[in-house]
Amino acid sequence: MKPETKTVLRPLIAAAFCFAVIAPAAAGTIIDDWASVKAPPPPKLEQITVDPKTTALLVLDLISQTCNEKARPRCLASLPEVAKLIKGARDSKTMVVYSLIPGPSTVADVQPAVKPEAAEPVVKAGVDKFMGTDLEKILKDKGITTVIVVGTASEGAVLYTASHSAMIGLNVVVPVDGSSSATTYAEQYVAWNLVNAPVIAAKIKLTTIGMLKY
Repeated sequence: MKPETKTVLRPLIAAAFCFAVIAPAAAGTIIDDWASVKAPPPPKLEQITVDPKTTALLVLDLISQTCNEKARPRCLASLPEVAKLIKGARDSKTMVVYSLIPGPSTVADVQPAVKPEAAEPVVKAGVDKFMGTDLEKILKDKGITTVIVVGTASEGAVLYTASHSAMIGLNVVVPVDGSSSATTYAEQYVAWNLVNAPVIAAKIKLTTIGMLKY
């Protein structure tokens, strides 16, 4: 190699070496980094007092097909507290609305501890209980501005119905002990998502059934 060629190449080689040293490593995907992810601090739970005249309690998919010992034992464990919440709603004349899943599910499938009364509305839909139902009209006709959302699964009916509620301008209260799944991880990420998601988070508050008053 000619001396003048070496002179030209030396700065280029040095620059390439420096870049290789200081350039950050290529970012991995979340799958690559999965094991290193650390859970954030738990969201804040708030004392909530709602106005029965403008509030509806949404009781989602607490039926034998979705809330049973085999599929979601945590759902069964939540029923006594949810039953207290429903009683408080009825005693205060707060509206109560139920949901079922698509297919052959009926009101008779609702777990006995939390079964609906005859006059309480029931809608049937997938994870978003507004889709293909008249839920929004039911709420609007009663002047509802706040919904309390309980049910199963956290990552299904609770997450998507609560999110839809927020996106149409409703205030949303989610008691974390009334939102159940097959795993604690699902319950955790849904709680985090609800109070961190853009737009939605501004309308949502987390609480517990014992911290909620009518």
